[in-house]
Amino acid sequence: MPVVAWFLRLVDRLPYPNPRVRRAVAIAAVVTNGGIAVTGSVVRVTGSGLGCSTWPQCLPGSMFPARHPEFPELNQWIEFGNRMLIGIVGFVAALCVIVALRTRPRRRRLLLLAWTMPLGVVVQAVLGGITVLTGLLWWTVALHFLTSSVLTWVAVLLLHAFAEGDEAPRRVAHGRIHRQLIALTALLGGVLVAGTMVTGAGPHGGDPETPRLQAPIDLLARVHSGLLYAFLALLVLVGLIARTGRDAPRFWRRYGVLWAAVLAQGALGITQYLLGVPEILVTLHVLGAELTTVAAASLWCAARDRGPLPVDVAPAGERAEHPSPA
Repeated sequence: MPVVAWFLRLVDRLPYPNPRVRRAVAIAAVVTNGGIAVTGSVVRVTGSGLGCSTWPQCLPGSMFPARHPEFPELNQWIEFGNRMLIGIVGFVAALCVIVALRTRPRRRRLLLLAWTMPLGVVVQAVLGGITVLTGLLWWTVALHFLTSSVLTWVAVLLLHAFAEGDEAPRRVAHGRIHRQLIALTALLGGVLVAGTMVTGAGPHGGDPETPRLQAPIDLLARVHSGLLYAFLALLVLVGLIARTGRDAPRFWRRYGVLWAAVLAQGALGITQYLLGVPEILVTLHVLGAELTTVAAASLWCAARDRGPLPVDVAPAGERAEHPSPA
């Protein structure tokens, strides 16, 4: 395709990124994908979800907020601002691809992870449009949030991929821990899904007229907390099994960080429930969910070793850097 060929020629003229640039771009991908979920919660708790009543325009006939008798300007700007943030996420996603393409040697796994970022932006844009056009149905909002969490997880994998090789994963902790980590990841997914259902039945739908999930919120909250307790129990088991493995300081640091994130998130959830779900705690709870996702993905990466970075080799006639692992 001519456009693809033009893009690759343009990329080939760019300098080779050093380890700091690669790391900075990947960290930006983690922050932007997690951050868009947090700003989305601000839209929801301020009732600004339909501040821009259509998509891709803000109001019928206008791409930008404008005076309207039914939609307060503040709500319009909150929703519009959140939409504009997808542009920043998209810019960072493009940088991920460019940096991966300019990393020598070109690595298939690294490129696949990098291309997930712009593809995720497209998916998020489509989901955002569906969410607005369906009047903020709770399950569309849930899919929007869950997609951000998946992309945040992948961005953490990309961050590690920039600093490791492509050998078959060698388990740093005890071999049996791999199955436990898979189960832990599945439980984390269950906790997040259950959390979106609690939110779907709760008072903050993004707009006062938005239909809510017709299910007992107390029951949903118990399911949500029950899955969290199961997650904690399995996390204990992971620690007990890993004790019998080889010494892995990085693994244990990540293990401790995940414990801190989950306990803080649990305490925040209980406080939020007892206080009647105040707006500020909703946003902090979403932030905690993204931080927990980052911590869990980091533990996953710390549990295996893919060997050293391949030595950078530039094509004939080009200068390349020979960086050390980030």
